[in-house]
Amino acid sequence: MTHSTSVHPTTVAAEHPYVLERAFNTFDPECVDRLYEADALFVPRPCHPTAGPGRLPAHRDFLALRVPIRVTPRHTYVSGDLALLIVDWVVEGRAAHGAQVRIAGTATDVARRGSDGLWRYVIDNPFGTADDPEQAGPADAVPEQADGPAAASPEQAGPAAGPASVR
Repeated sequence: MTHSTSVHPTTVAAEHPYVLERAFNTFDPECVDRLYEADALFVPRPCHPTAGPGRLPAHRDFLALRVPIRVTPRHTYVSGDLALLIVDWVVEGRAAHGAQVRIAGTATDVARRGSDGLWRYVIDNPFGTADDPEQAGPADAVPEQADGPAAASPEQAGPAAGPASVR
């Protein structure tokens, strides 16, 4: 499923997660990256942030699954030109490599309204408070998901994917 890459930032903070959803579902990393400030921080997997030019390869890795995202915003808190966005999301379906994939989280994101009136990410933390699975002890080695324990490591779901379930 590929959509138009003409996705543009919004002037309404609460709409920003939906704009990301449309950009993500183009599977075009440049389209996604246009929704970030130049040195914005992206956390493609827990405890592994990347910023600036490092975001593009991280987006490319995540989008390589070619599975669409669905977002459900919980809260949008705006103070002046800053917004805190709390968003539930899920990437679920059959990946390009043929396996069934389910990656989900609750993002804690910060966006800023630019001088052009458009909102862009300053911090995009898709996995919110999730711990780094590589740093977890043996009892915590397999993260719990809504549909039960994960069946594979994040690397099997995709290089930048974080907590995941692959069937």
